[in-house]
Amino acid sequence: MNTIPNQTAPKAVLELLVKNHPGVMSHICGLFARRAYNLDAIVCLPVGDGDESRMWLRLDETDRLPQIAAQVRKLQDVRELTMRHEDDFALFDKVATAARPLQVT
Repeated sequence: MNTIPNQTAPKAVLELLVKNHPGVMSHICGLFARRAYNLDAIVCLPVGDGDESRMWLRLDETDRLPQIAAQVRKLQDVRELTMRHEDDFALFDKVATAARPLQVT
């Protein structure tokens, strides 16, 4: 099994609404790790009063993705899951632009 991320594979974004408590990110990322499925990027922010968080996970769009998404939906902490194609969702491009080092002239 090839576990090296594929730089040319189309990317997908899973958008999750999850219960916000210590360990929730570990539970979700652990599911992907146990299945040798690489996450390229993760963004997570609390929403509302902080009882929930919204997570965006960028990953390769492979034939295994629907099965893994179904397993994520079954996690107790996951309240909603939406699957998007990365080209329809520019969040990670914006984060990458903001994270670039400043050039001093």
